[in-house]
Amino acid sequence: MIFVYILMSWLPNARDSFIGELLGKLVEPFLAPFRRFIPPIMGMIDISPIVALFVLRLAAVGLTSVLNYVFVG
Repeated sequence: MIFVYILMSWLPNARDSFIGELLGKLVEPFLAPFRRFIPPIMGMIDISPIVALFVLRLAAVGLTSVLNYVFVG
């Protein structure tokens, strides 16, 4: 969802559509903490979605490792 939301920012008026608004309601609460701490580069380039995807991936790998340790041994 985050990746699609990022791609929609490149298309004019895509975020104003029903799907764009729905994705915004789902993705923005997750991205907001990252945007608070990571300023845009040169005032234009927002790297917070990249960091958010990286953190999400780390959480998924960590959770998988913990579950494997608990259930597999």
